[in-house]
Amino acid sequence: MEITTFVMLGIAAVLLLYFIVIYNNLVRIKHNVAMAWSNIDVLLKQRHDELPKLVEVCKQYMKFEQETLEKVMLARSAVASARQNTDIGALGGAETQMRLGLGSLFAVAEDYPELGANENFQHLRQRISGLENAIADRREFYNDSVNINNVRIEQFPDVIVARMLSFTEKTLLEFTEEEKKDVNITALFNS
Repeated sequence: MEITTFVMLGIAAVLLLYFIVIYNNLVRIKHNVAMAWSNIDVLLKQRHDELPKLVEVCKQYMKFEQETLEKVMLARSAVASARQNTDIGALGGAETQMRLGLGSLFAVAEDYPELGANENFQHLRQRISGLENAIADRREFYNDSVNINNVRIEQFPDVIVARMLSFTEKTLLEFTEEEKKDVNITALFNS
């Protein structure tokens, strides 16, 4: 065999190894995005399961605040629907409604001292607040993972492998400026 054949085989082997390395990195990144979404999904499910308990405890005390409880349950349904459909765009709006509903619920609860003193209510409130913080952390991790994925599939030479093997851009979990503003609890009760 000639030396040029060995050189060509060597170059082909290096290119094949480089292709494999790029492919494996893209697969790892894709799975990190999926894992990040699953982490959010687990926390949303936990919150989804905890909210009826909180609402039930509140119902025992808040006979005249049904509208507030209904808003929380409607928001819960919207989040569950967006979660089930993996509709990241709808999830942002549903999460905002959930945050508003929980803010209203916790604000109204302050008008009921016996509810505020209830051990079950306190436990559930702390649990849901903890879940809200964890969800916020996981959303940040998800967006970081999506950003890494989207950058990698656009960088050269990864873009060649990504296009050849149909790696796709992922959607960031974003919120509008309106959805990011602090909740004005006073306005909620004056409307």
